This record gives sequence, structure tokens and C-alpha cells, in this order.
Amino acid sequence: MKRDFLTVLDFSKEEIEAILRRAIDLKSGKDAGKCPLIGRSIGLLFEKPSTRTRVSFETAIYQLGAQSIYTSAGELQMGRGETIADTARTLSRYLDAVVIRTTNHSRIEEFALNATIPVINGLSDRHHPCQALADIMTVLEKRGRLEGIRFAFIGDGNNVANSLVEAAARMQIDLVIACPEGYEPNPEVLDRAREAEKGNIIILRDPREAAARADVIYTDVWVSMGQEQEAEKRREKFKAYQVNDALLSCAKDDAIVMHCLPAHRGEEITDSVMDGLHSVVFDQAENRLHSQKALLELLVK
Repeated sequence: MKRDFLTVLDFSKEEIEAILRRAIDLKSGKDAGKCPLIGRSIGLLFEKPSTRTRVSFETAIYQLGAQSIYTSAGELQMGRGETIADTARTLSRYLDAVVIRTTNHSRIEEFALNATIPVINGLSDRHHPCQALADIMTVLEKRGRLEGIRFAFIGDGNNVANSLVEAAARMQIDLVIACPEGYEPNPEVLDRAREAEKGNIIILRDPREAAARADVIYTDVWVSMGQEQEAEKRREKFKAYQVNDALLSCAKDDAIVMHCLPAHRGEEITDSVMDGLHSVVFDQAENRLHSQKALLELLVK
């Protein structure tokens, strides 16, 4: 039976642990040169621009021996009126899996409902599960464990935060989110995660309180794609939520700093923190490649 990866909660704790172990093995060079997906074709349907998601998936697909077929929004017949269902049914006859990066999460859900091949969420307005896999892989690498880690997310309760909420619930991570009122993670995501929760998810207003004794400090941009019209309002709302040296001093002495990128340096994070000794931002970016290779191995049989 085909499996999809639309949200972190689509997989069990044991399945995620298996992906993480395999990703760490792949990063170490184990099975280098082997091509378990030779002869397979993976579609990349991107309705939003991308740097890390596109390049990491294309590289992962190539290193696994498969070919990637990239199509942008302007190249898809969906842009000229073909239904999502018809596109999904057709591409299922050509491809072995599809990675979709789009705006509305319901578009991915509809595609997956009508596809007979695995569908992977490369980003939607509600979830970014592939980023969350790389994030927890990075924490596991740097801290050797996930359970009991105090993870502080500072800033907008966006799609990245939503997927971290689900990852915290699945993997027994203590997650504290500091955000202004009205910018919390999606309430449906919070409710679903709390039903599955074995970690501890707390929403606060004070970033210093969230950062206190944290093992991990994580932030993301204040203005995401599609939010440009409210950029000034958002910058004003979030100006007290910058990850800087003062905020970092509230965390544990050996805390690590994460950012999913791209970063707006000088806004949500300062250069001194982004480039400082605590930063694992570029290890985190690299881990998109390894965790996605492990994910593809699992889903594409």
C-alpha cells in the first residue's frame, strides 16, 4: 500500500526513528555509491520558488540512482484549468513518487487522495515536514537524544512551527514557542498534536522565558512568501523576538542555534548569532539532503 508524507504525524515514532538512523548512516558515507532507486522517476511539482528544497531533493534523487523531473507552476496544465485529480491520476502512470511544493495544503491533500504513488509535502502554507525531519536529525546529531530536549522556537507560528509541534509530539521533545498574540501555530495542528502528545508543548509571549535553559534556539523569517503586503506590520510585531546575543545568553551554555533558511539577517537573527559558535544552521541545511534520501528510500519501493 502506498504511503504519503504530508505531515509529520503521518509517520509513527518508530518510523521516524528509522528514517533518522538511516539518514545518519547515509551522511556517514555508508552505502555510498549504491543506487537503490535506479530506474525510478520522481516528480518535483513546485508552485512556489525554492532553493534548498529543490536542490536537496534533486541531489538526493540523483544519488539514489533515480531521475528527477522538475515542473514549475507555469509548466503545469493545472495552471490552465486541468483538475488536481486528473493531474494526479495521470502522473501516477508515469512516476514513482511526487514531491509537491505549493501554497494551500488542501491542494497536496487532494493530489494525494487521487494519486496511486507516494506524495511528499515539500512545503505548504500549513506544514513543512521535510524540514522538521532535518531539524530533529540535527538535534539528534548534536545532542545524542531527542527525549527531554528543551526546544525553544522564537517567532512566527508558521508552517515550520506547525511541523515542529508535530515532531515534538511524536518524539517526546519539550517544545516552547514564543510568539506575539495572534501569531500562534495553527490551532487544528496544536489540537491534533496534543492528542498524540508525549512531549510538552507550551505557548508563551516572552522570548526570554522561552529561551531560558533551552538546549535549542530556533527561529524563522518574520515575513514569509506571500506576506509581503503586511511586512511592516509583522516587523513591528516581532521586533522583540529577535534571536541575538542577549536572548542566547538565557539558554544553556552549550545551546545550539537553528534556522531553516533563508534568513533575513538583522531581522529575526543577528549576524553574530547566525555565524557564531552556537550556530548549526548550515549543518541543519545539509541534513535536508540526508533525511530526504532516507525518506525516499522508505517510500519508493
